[in-house]
Amino acid sequence: MIANIGRGENLFGALAYNQLKVDKEKGQIIYTHKIIETLSGQYTTAQLARSFEPYLVANNQTEKPILHISLNPNPKEQVSDEKFQAIAQDYMEQMGYGNQPFVVFKHNDIDRTHIHIVSVCVDEEGRKISDSFEKRRSVNISRALELKYGLLPTNEKEHSQNEKIFRPVDYKKGDLKSQVASVVRYLPKHYRFQSIGEYNALLSLFNITAEEVNGELKGVPKQGLVYFALNENGEKASNPFRASLFGKNAGYKMLQDNIAISRELLKKDPAKATLKNTVQIAIHIATTEKSFKQQLLEQGINTVIRRNSEGRVYGITFIDHNSKTVWNGSRFGKEFSANIFNEWWNNNEKPEIKNTEEKKTPLKSYHSPEDHQHSEKPHHIFDFLNEKQSLFPSDETGITEAFGGLLPEALSDDFEEINFENQMKRRKNRKRGNQK
Repeated sequence: MIANIGRGENLFGALAYNQLKVDKEKGQIIYTHKIIETLSGQYTTAQLARSFEPYLVANNQTEKPILHISLNPNPKEQVSDEKFQAIAQDYMEQMGYGNQPFVVFKHNDIDRTHIHIVSVCVDEEGRKISDSFEKRRSVNISRALELKYGLLPTNEKEHSQNEKIFRPVDYKKGDLKSQVASVVRYLPKHYRFQSIGEYNALLSLFNITAEEVNGELKGVPKQGLVYFALNENGEKASNPFRASLFGKNAGYKMLQDNIAISRELLKKDPAKATLKNTVQIAIHIATTEKSFKQQLLEQGINTVIRRNSEGRVYGITFIDHNSKTVWNGSRFGKEFSANIFNEWWNNNEKPEIKNTEEKKTPLKSYHSPEDHQHSEKPHHIFDFLNEKQSLFPSDETGITEAFGGLLPEALSDDFEEINFENQMKRRKNRKRGNQK
């Protein structure tokens, strides 16, 4: 079990975030300690806050008196409410907060069910409760609780790896805003691309597309970006989400800045020559579109192909997960343009590639899909390339639903929580500005 301890000064914000989960039926209160009861057994944020007021009024020196703790069992674990209640009580007692009021919320809006505890770290006299060696004590207590309650062991590394799973959007699951956010807030940080088109090729692996929007506000031209979730056929399956909903990292300006920086960096990046050579060899060896994609896939490279309604290839993009770079085929020269591949796959006119330098970039020999099932598996660094790619149902294999380890912060952040905290910070800053 992994415990994450956060401190703040905004009691209402911490309670409101968790209560919102309850109101949306994505969470529930499973235990309260020293909380004023209500006749109905139901609570509002204001009702919960009253039980903490005496401690906060008494507090005189502690800058961040609010505790917001999450306890996360192994994702494979199914923990009952009764066991969660007992674990929460034990944990708070052993951490020194057993005499404080606290509320235990269970969140079930993601596959990994976990609990959040809201409390205070000051006593009734307003004195701060010691947090010496807090992290070490928390880890030791968590290990002991795993043994006591028969939980599956989880260490920080395993938890981190599970949190790094980077899933494509599933429009059927709902909560699309959070799903899209978990991708678009981080993808531009880790991959380099030189155009919106290349960005969209990368997004397509996660069942998302972006569109630029132009307009005027009070006579001033404005540009922006909206995101859509896609279905298995690559069609829009959601209403548009404004980029501003996901923070500045997903916004139009930041994206343009990233593109400008990438253009400069990629001019000198050796990944271009390496990828070009790899594509050359794949063309030389492959006999069909499917085998061409398979050759590259085994090297950690996705191929995104765009066709019009008549089936003509009008775009091809290569996404190299080794160098984390995205390249339109035309950037390698006209012999790699979409028209060349269209002639090959639609008119059976395979391009002639010279000077492939095959020895410098060895590629595995291709097997048919049937033979491939019995052949030696790809090198372990490409183990994440093992599931079907929903936008390209003709592919036998595609990008997995998880890029474990490639994008480090994908699911570890709760988008709604971060968004709520940022809103509260902005309000606080505005208040300070008004007081000047």
